[in-house]
Amino acid sequence: MPHEADPRTPGYTVAVLGLGAMGLPMATRLVTGLTVHGFDIDAARLRLAADAGVVPSSSAREAVTGADAVLVAVRSGTQLDDVLFGPDGVATSLRTGAVVILTSTVGTEAIPATVAGLAARGVALVDAPLSGGPARAGAGDLLIVVGAEPAALERARPVLELLASTLTVVGDRPGDGQALKTVNQLLCGVHIAAAAEALALADALGLDPARTLEALGAGAAGSFMLANRGPRILQAYTEAGAEVLSRLDIFVKDMGIVGRATRAAGLPSPLAAAAEQLYLLGQAQGLGAADDSAVIKVVAPTRRSTGRP
Repeated sequence: MPHEADPRTPGYTVAVLGLGAMGLPMATRLVTGLTVHGFDIDAARLRLAADAGVVPSSSAREAVTGADAVLVAVRSGTQLDDVLFGPDGVATSLRTGAVVILTSTVGTEAIPATVAGLAARGVALVDAPLSGGPARAGAGDLLIVVGAEPAALERARPVLELLASTLTVVGDRPGDGQALKTVNQLLCGVHIAAAAEALALADALGLDPARTLEALGAGAAGSFMLANRGPRILQAYTEAGAEVLSRLDIFVKDMGIVGRATRAAGLPSPLAAAAEQLYLLGQAQGLGAADDSAVIKVVAPTRRSTGRP
């Protein structure tokens, strides 16, 4: 169950940089127990955050000034470096003893330089990639894996425990969280691709898609991704497509991280490589901004069966 708001952290301030699909619900969840400062370049998102009780800031540097923790969500290690150490980076505005909580999947490569750059300013990195969508973020029902020095983890706990229903500490080094999330994304990416391929085959064989999903989910072939993505995979052929809950190009990024990790380890990963190619093909076909369930259209561009829902 999600953690209840904890009133025992008076004066604790967290800055949330970016109030998008995940940042805004995380900020509104954190407001239930902490003082939250927020920044986004979109004025409309900033107003929504302010309406929910977030203290709006005119810049990222203003948001982080004096904060105990800073929540950062970025798409890549390059973006992480820019947010922290770029021309408008916030690192120079962080107070000594603060923690930066990285919630994104960026891979392990960027972590050592980030840790060193922050340590030079007396700031620690808490490597805490998360899983779960906006609804779960707003309910404090995220799954978070953490790699962090114990003292830094304790300073970040007021934030992490409000956001997570499952908080797993996988190691005491920043980078350990990224490593586990890389393994997680290998499985997720392969499972989604496999679910799409299986449902494309069911369609080619003339099977009823809803009954196929029900039968598969009840047996040994069932998986979280089949149950979660299956209905959305079947919506991929509709005019509107499935609601975008996780963009296909996110798995282009994540499977790229998986590929780099396996090559660096000298480990063959034929299944991950095959799945990565499907996502890359989907992106090349203009599906990058579609829900990742649209990967079925790479395997089977159109449905073969007719007259069925």
